[in-house]
Amino acid sequence: MKSNYIVCYDITNEKRLRQVFKTLKGIGTHIQYSVFFCKLTWQELTGLKEKLEGIIDGNEDDIRIYPLPSNSKCVVLGQGDRIPEGVEMFL
Repeated sequence: MKSNYIVCYDITNEKRLRQVFKTLKGIGTHIQYSVFFCKLTWQELTGLKEKLEGIIDGNEDDIRIYPLPSNSKCVVLGQGDRIPEGVEMFL
């Protein structure tokens, strides 16, 4: 069963930043500058964590993966036009 996750990152090196972005773009929805929404199984999440750990420098970079409830709703203010499938909007 797939679950919803928000993945946020702060990468200090341009090359590693591009690699992290490319990795996440292949599996999630890019919703803000350093934020992705991902729908993943436990195995996919484990694989993603392993890939990202292989890219980053743990002393300089920071990646956070936050689980979301399956019935997630979001509020978008401003120019937020990328709403992930399965996430409802508060109106």
